[in-house]
Amino acid sequence: MYIYNNQNWPIFEWNSEKLLPLLSYVRNRQGRLIGKMGALGFELRNEANLEILTQEIIKSTEIEGEFLDREQVRSSIARRLGLDLSGLVFSERNVDGIVDLMVDATKHYDKELNKERLFSWHAALFPTAQSGMYKIIARNWRNDSTGPMQVVSGALGKEKVHFQAPAAAQLENEMRIFFDWFNLDQNTDLVLKSAIAHLWFVTLHPFEDGNGRISRALSDMLLARSDEQSYRFYSMSTQIRKERNSYHNILEKTQKSGLDITSWLEWFLNCLLHSIENSEMLLEKIIHKHSFWLKHAGVNINDRQRKILNMLMENFEGVLNTTKWAKIAKCSQDTALRDIQDLIEKGILVKSILGGRSTNYDLHTNETANS
Repeated sequence: MYIYNNQNWPIFEWNSEKLLPLLSYVRNRQGRLIGKMGALGFELRNEANLEILTQEIIKSTEIEGEFLDREQVRSSIARRLGLDLSGLVFSERNVDGIVDLMVDATKHYDKELNKERLFSWHAALFPTAQSGMYKIIARNWRNDSTGPMQVVSGALGKEKVHFQAPAAAQLENEMRIFFDWFNLDQNTDLVLKSAIAHLWFVTLHPFEDGNGRISRALSDMLLARSDEQSYRFYSMSTQIRKERNSYHNILEKTQKSGLDITSWLEWFLNCLLHSIENSEMLLEKIIHKHSFWLKHAGVNINDRQRKILNMLMENFEGVLNTTKWAKIAKCSQDTALRDIQDLIEKGILVKSILGGRSTNYDLHTNETANS
């Protein structure tokens, strides 16, 4: 028996008394983060928004087992937001599609959700009506012509059915009820509404493919309403990706239960809290990088140096040496050494205190300078 088989579906229930302390704390952290970013300049807010949207899109697709090129995603978002940035790269059609979906959901968060809008999102995800090697129904509800819509795992012949969605014949009516609630309900806190919309949509599973990505976009749309702004400063999909196993487990458990969804809402609120906490650390890095480039605005730095310095301030893996510099910058080791020595002379890089067979380098900070 699935949740939609309950007699009162889709009238969800939850324990408000149990959720209220957590919801209040999440709302408080959410407000503090938005207030902090609102006090920053326009340029820095744009940079933070660009970084968070890039993460959101990459991680949402990773949850479905698809891996996108980060620079393509970033460039596609920048173009759609009208940001004048250097070094933008060509973005493929599938990247532009998911970017179009997410930008529309968050930039136009206050617009009505209807069938036509959902169909346009689905068409953006699958412009060729292909999912991998398979032809799918695009820009329309699934029709179950090949059997019921099921979420399965396991090898061929040993599949485990985790969930079976409602029959396609019910979708038109089910989605009408969903749209009415999404657009007209004003009694539910918007953060809780974001969690409910996610669960409800992915339970209906109205499309042949793309339901997970669209359900997360709907969550972001309602979170943007709760923030009362289109700027995104935290990424739910990034946190869901980190907690993917518990995400699938709580979804399956909730979809196989009654209409009390307290446990799902509690999980969602905790996930959102972790997302806000992690974003605060990410935003500190963005602010640090912004301050770094302001400090060195008058210094002559070439494109290779700029690229690697940005990487050092983001998520650089391992240590920096001439070999790694040459590989990343696609130049000779002699050129890499000249680049590095130039930055040492300008007080931007220092030799690392860490030992090793080759000399490593770090950004010049008070800590590295005093070591």
